[in-house]
Amino acid sequence: MKRTWQISTVTDAARARIAAARLAAACGAPPLERAGLAAALSAHLRQCLTKGGVWHLVLTLRADDGGSLLAAEVTPARDADAAGEPPWRTTLACPEPAGSGVPGAVAEDPGALAEALLGADEDTAVVLDKLTEQEELVAFHREELQQTNQGVVALHAELDAAGRAQREAFAAERKARTEAEDARRRLTFLADASAVLTTSLNHHEIVRRLPDLLVPRYAGSVDVWLFDDDDPRRTTPHPSAAVTAARTGRPQYAADRPGDLPGVDDHPPSPLGADRPLLCIPLPARRAPLGVLTLTPPGEHWDPDDAVMLLELTRRASIAIDNARRYEHNRDIAETLQRALLTELPATPGLGLAARYLPATHGLNIGGDWYDAFRQPDGGVITVVGDVTGHGLHAAVMMSQLRTALRAYAVDGGSPGKLLTRLHDFLHHLQPDLYATAVIARFHPDDPTMTWAAAGHPPPVLRGPDGRVRILDAKPGAMLGIPLKQEIADHSVRLSPGSTLALYTDGLVERRARGIDPGIERLAAALGSFGPAELDTDLGGAADGILHPLLSDSERDDDVCLLLCHLRGGR
Repeated sequence: MKRTWQISTVTDAARARIAAARLAAACGAPPLERAGLAAALSAHLRQCLTKGGVWHLVLTLRADDGGSLLAAEVTPARDADAAGEPPWRTTLACPEPAGSGVPGAVAEDPGALAEALLGADEDTAVVLDKLTEQEELVAFHREELQQTNQGVVALHAELDAAGRAQREAFAAERKARTEAEDARRRLTFLADASAVLTTSLNHHEIVRRLPDLLVPRYAGSVDVWLFDDDDPRRTTPHPSAAVTAARTGRPQYAADRPGDLPGVDDHPPSPLGADRPLLCIPLPARRAPLGVLTLTPPGEHWDPDDAVMLLELTRRASIAIDNARRYEHNRDIAETLQRALLTELPATPGLGLAARYLPATHGLNIGGDWYDAFRQPDGGVITVVGDVTGHGLHAAVMMSQLRTALRAYAVDGGSPGKLLTRLHDFLHHLQPDLYATAVIARFHPDDPTMTWAAAGHPPPVLRGPDGRVRILDAKPGAMLGIPLKQEIADHSVRLSPGSTLALYTDGLVERRARGIDPGIERLAAALGSFGPAELDTDLGGAADGILHPLLSDSERDDDVCLLLCHLRGGR
């Protein structure tokens, strides 16, 4: 049901207000809600009459969840001065549904209008009665509150006496809590700083991180003097306290008055920093100090507990620097050994070769992945990629022995399958508990057929001159070295000029969360994306272009080896 009133005078507004109140009463709205609706509507209509013009009031009554919903909306007429103003709306939920007993329009007779207004004030009378009840209730509670306050005043007098006795205890507890919080803060900082220092295995990076950790909370400035890393271009001399700390191995506090810091010797102020105290702490190591850490205080001086924490942090930083240096030394040895074990690819007419080896990002960067390419006495070219299980020096040495054995066996001739079979027997007798995988491909300048064989290794990927890529997934042999007698079979495929073969290890394609097959498909897609000219002119660039999309998504937990063999068009 919808009703509309046109309002331009006070009488129109009064009739609309009375109609809205009657409509709400007919739907069972409580007196308080009816009075609120009438008051809100009257206030807004009074504003409308002040602005002038013609206004429209629309009352809408509709069913809502077993009851009814009364909505009122006031809008200016289209040609009024206030046209364009947003409409004013309000709603009232009524418990009873609208029926046939909905009252009609209010009569225009002044007597009837006055009588209707008197009837509409009944809701106001109910509201006033409610207010009277609330005032009586408030007065009752005020009396109760006054009596309670008298008891509270008496209680406060007793509590004040007890409070004075407890203030000393509270002060002592507060001091203990502050000291405990300071200790917790120092321990937390020490743990966090230790974690930051030990996450890097580069000692230069550790030295760079120290000022960021200490300034400005625990130091105003930080200087790290490493004995064997001293820059010869550095002309600034070291403070005498730092020299003393380096010579004696004990922390030194250089200032014009004693610092009374635990475990720290007092030292006369240094001419190089007489304006501020200096705390010079040796960086201890297993055999001799690595250097000296020199700090200036963040304020006038250090708190003794902060000084103890700085001594411990310096000790941990020294251990981190020493471990990083040992790791860097071992890593350099490992990388030198790895480069020595990987061979140079031969220059072969008609056959382009490009290889890439990337060590794992964890550990000493040395493993059992390897590649090789060499000629046989009959002019054939053997290309091989293999992977010895495990990492470290033992795997690298075993890889070198396998490579040497393969070259020795290949001198006698033999197909890839026969060579792998001999490697299997060699490894089984030499290292019964060590295993390896390998794939060998043989090219011959007088034969367009390539022969290949695999032992527990991912399948080769072949790209034809037309860009089509296929996976050579013929059944491979088992892993080399397992306690099983096996004869590894040869497979052959006819090649056309422009063909490219990719041999690789599982570190390139295998991911723990997705397995190996999706990685092989990604390798095939990357190999097929190159044009023939790119492979003819820049095979090494093509190898880099394959590695980048396959390895950019994660750190390498395994070594990666890739060997591309491209049959040139002029072969």
